[in-house]
Amino acid sequence: MSPENGNGRERTVAGQTLYQKRIRLWETFVQAAVYGAVSVSLMVLASVAGYVLQGGLGVLSRQFLTTASSALARTAGIGGNLVNTVCVAALTLAAAVPVGVGAAVYLNEYAGTGRTAALAELATETMAGIPSVIFGLFGMTFFGETLGLGYSLLTGALTLALMVLPLIVRSTQEALRAVPESMRDAALGLGASRWYMIRTVLLPASRPGIRSGVILAAGRILGESAALLFTAGSGRRLPASGGGVFGFLRQLAGKIRESGGTLSVELYLQLQDGRYDTACGIGCVLLLAVFGLNLLMKLAVGGRRGFRQEGP
Repeated sequence: MSPENGNGRERTVAGQTLYQKRIRLWETFVQAAVYGAVSVSLMVLASVAGYVLQGGLGVLSRQFLTTASSALARTAGIGGNLVNTVCVAALTLAAAVPVGVGAAVYLNEYAGTGRTAALAELATETMAGIPSVIFGLFGMTFFGETLGLGYSLLTGALTLALMVLPLIVRSTQEALRAVPESMRDAALGLGASRWYMIRTVLLPASRPGIRSGVILAAGRILGESAALLFTAGSGRRLPASGGGVFGFLRQLAGKIRESGGTLSVELYLQLQDGRYDTACGIGCVLLLAVFGLNLLMKLAVGGRRGFRQEGP
């Protein structure tokens, strides 16, 4: 081997060594930045949860959860707000889920790449970025005044349905796209119509992803207050007891046409009045509800991953 070749190989090896050192340093820096970001996120979550739990756990009691606040009786309770929250969430999801899933099926399976699909995609993206206050003003004007629904839980639920619609559409589209194309081809190849394939193959296979979107939408409903202040109000009345199951259902049917405040609205009002202990108690209930929804979402995503692993 000539001296020139030997020196050239040494320079090449030295250059590769320096390059590998720079790569390792960059990887170490990126890894440290990622771990730092995760640590900051966990510290923020722990700080918020710790502050709310420390101030609110002492307030939680059976009376606090099952009675309504009363200035005359000098009692503080969120029973009425819990019922209002459940009613608003149920009505919102009942209105938004069928429309959102149907729109996603149309965009993913029928619309193709034409102008209609592009306009629908643009509308969905635009709705996702509109502030909740704007939705509240629209809901108060359109649902409350134009349609004559007034200041009620139904008006608030329809307004929130418009807010969570983009989230449901997007999550359903992603779930539909995750289904292997071979399953569509196999169903169509066996002579099934497109709608039969969607109903019996596509939607059951994408159910975990759709369920995740619905759970995320429910979490946003629980935390929304600005739009509901314009549309649903802040009533705290509990449905009257007695009359059996049918009597209670009649009370609920009448309640959705009345004004009522959810937990997040009541939290805002309690903070305005300076009742921080009651506000922290409501915050504890909301934290537990959000934690439960996140657990449900993890279970749904776990089922979706299992489907992906079993698929071709």
